[in-house]
Amino acid sequence: MGHWLYRNIVEPGKLPQLLALASFVVTFVVTRVIVRLIRAGKGPFGNVKAGDLHIHHVVPGVVLTVIGGFGAVASSRYGFGACASAVVFGIGTGLVLDEFALILHLDDVYWTEAGRKSVEVVVVTAALVGLMLSGFSPFGVNDVSNQEAQDRAGAIVTIALNFLFALLCLSKGKVRMAIFGVIVPFVALIGTLRLAKPGSPWAKRFYRRRPRARARSRLRTYRHDRRWAGPSRRVQEWIGGKPDPAPDRSLPERR
Repeated sequence: MGHWLYRNIVEPGKLPQLLALASFVVTFVVTRVIVRLIRAGKGPFGNVKAGDLHIHHVVPGVVLTVIGGFGAVASSRYGFGACASAVVFGIGTGLVLDEFALILHLDDVYWTEAGRKSVEVVVVTAALVGLMLSGFSPFGVNDVSNQEAQDRAGAIVTIALNFLFALLCLSKGKVRMAIFGVIVPFVALIGTLRLAKPGSPWAKRFYRRRPRARARSRLRTYRHDRRWAGPSRRVQEWIGGKPDPAPDRSLPERR
């Protein structure tokens, strides 16, 4: 395990990436725990305010992301500076993406249905970085044997094919499968072989004169959303908390 860690993480210069991912995930988890305690009125925590102005944690997150990002650019992939900058960058990114929905909507939608977008972005980001980190690194390792060189050449070809399949998968409207398919061998191939989603560039181009394909695409998307909407919602609520109920628009507003 120690040899594998050194060979594939430390020697290729991926240790800062590992530290950034760890600090990113820990920051998101700690932040969600604190804000849920604040929401429930428990613990010593409270909102940060400057007068009547509520300071969202995306503000220090942006500052830390800028500091860590420029620190990483000024550092090499090795040494204390690179690792420290990676940790600062990971903390800042965790704070920023936890309030991604607020940036997207330019409104305080943290505890609304729209706020679920923050959880989705954080999960996809952590999964993507984790897959890149755990994936086989064909570059940056010194003194490779002939067998290792062949293995890494095969890895390069596999990555190129995966990237091609990911582009095709993305054109079919399957964004998440395309992201995972860049790293995991041939995951995007499954999305490439399946029907495109309605409204995707592939469907608009190739299903325009195929009514049966358009109908099957809509039916399959409907069944997929119906099957996975509930479990996906429960997982999001477990991670990020249950959103506030939407106000009843049928009732007259009090003045």
